[in-house]
Amino acid sequence: MATAALLSPCQSTQSLADLRQNALSLSQLGKVDEAEAAWRALSKARPNDPEPYAQIAVLEAHQQHYKEAIPLYRKAISLNPRVRGLQLDLGLALFKSGDLKEAIPEFQTALRRAAPGSAEADRCVILIGMSYYGLAEYPRAAPYLKQAAGRDPKNLSLLLALAHSYLWSKEYKRVLEVYRQILEVNPNSAEADMLAGEALDEMKDNAGSTNMFRAAVKADPKEPNVHFGLGYLLWTQKQYPEAAKEFQAELDNDPNHAQAMLYLADTRIQLNQTDGVEQLLTRAIQLNPTYELAYLDRGILEQDSGRNEEALRDLTMAAKIAPSDVNVHWRLGRLYRTMGKKAEAKVEFDKASTLNKQADEDLFKKIANGNARRAQDKTPPATPAEK
Repeated sequence: MATAALLSPCQSTQSLADLRQNALSLSQLGKVDEAEAAWRALSKARPNDPEPYAQIAVLEAHQQHYKEAIPLYRKAISLNPRVRGLQLDLGLALFKSGDLKEAIPEFQTALRRAAPGSAEADRCVILIGMSYYGLAEYPRAAPYLKQAAGRDPKNLSLLLALAHSYLWSKEYKRVLEVYRQILEVNPNSAEADMLAGEALDEMKDNAGSTNMFRAAVKADPKEPNVHFGLGYLLWTQKQYPEAAKEFQAELDNDPNHAQAMLYLADTRIQLNQTDGVEQLLTRAIQLNPTYELAYLDRGILEQDSGRNEEALRDLTMAAKIAPSDVNVHWRLGRLYRTMGKKAEAKVEFDKASTLNKQADEDLFKKIANGNARRAQDKTPPATPAEK
C-alpha cells in the first residue's frame, strides 16, 4: 500500500475498508488466488491485524493445505489470541494434518473459552476425545468420549469409539455398559457384539464371548474380522473343525487376511490335514513376516518331510521373534539332535528347561501370593488390646 501513505486519514481508512470488502467478496465467490492476493495486500497495509492471516489460513484449509494454514493461524493468534474461533480452527488444521498431539492444547483452550453446553464446546469435547483416541491414549480419550456420548446418546460412532477406548483401557465392565447403550441404537450391531465378546474373553467368560461372536456373525457375516474373531476363540478352545470353517469364511471375505491364513494353517495341522498348508504359511509370512507361529509351523512341516536345513532356518527365525517360546527351543533341540549336532541340541533343550522352570516358579509365586491374600482376608480383626 505505497499509495496509502499519500492519502488523507479519512481517504486511507476508506481505501482499506474497500480493500477488505473486496477481499471478502473474492473469498465468498471462491476466487482463491485473487482473494489471497487481496488479503496479503491488506496484511501489508495493516500488519498488526489478525484478520488477513486468518482469512488466508481459511482459504488454505478449504483447499486441504493444512500445513500451509497452520503458521498463518498461529500468526493471527499471536496478534490477537482472543479472536473467537481461531484456536479451534488451528486445532482442526493440526488434527487434519495428522498432528493430533499438537491439536489437543488448541482444542482445550477453545473449550475453556466456549460457553458451557454450546455446540462449540460439544465439538471441542469430541475432537479432544478423538485426538487422544487417534494417539492410542485410550484412558485419556474415554472421559471425553463418554461426555460426548452423553450429549449425543444416539451417535453410534461415538459409542463404538467409547467402547473401544474402554476395551483397550482394560475396563471390561464398562465395555459391556456401553454395549447395552449401543443395542438401544442398533440392536444388530455386529461390531458391538464383537466388542462385548472381546471384553468377556478378557474376563475369562469363554461361553459368553463365544456366544457374542456368534451373534456378531449372525448380525453381519461380512463385518471385517468377525469370522476371524469367532474362529480364534474356537481355536483357543481346541474346537478345530469349526474354527477352520470360520477362518475360511474370513478369507472368503478378505483373501489377504494374514492372520486368518496363519490360524487356518495351524488348525489344519492340528487336524492332520496338511495339504496346501505350507503354501498358506508362506503367503502369511509374505504378508506379515513377524508371525512367529508361521515360522514354527512351517519349520515343523519341513522337518517332518526331511528338509532339515529349511526347517532350521524357519525355527531359528521363530526363536528370534519369540525367544521365550518353550516349544520353539524344544523343536530346535529335536532338529539339532536329528542332524547330529549334539552340542547345539543341548543348548536348546537347556533353554526350554530353563523357561519351563521359570514358568513353574511364576505360577508357584502366583498361587502362594493368592493363598497369602486369602489367609489375610480370613484373619479376624485385631482386638482393641492388640491394636
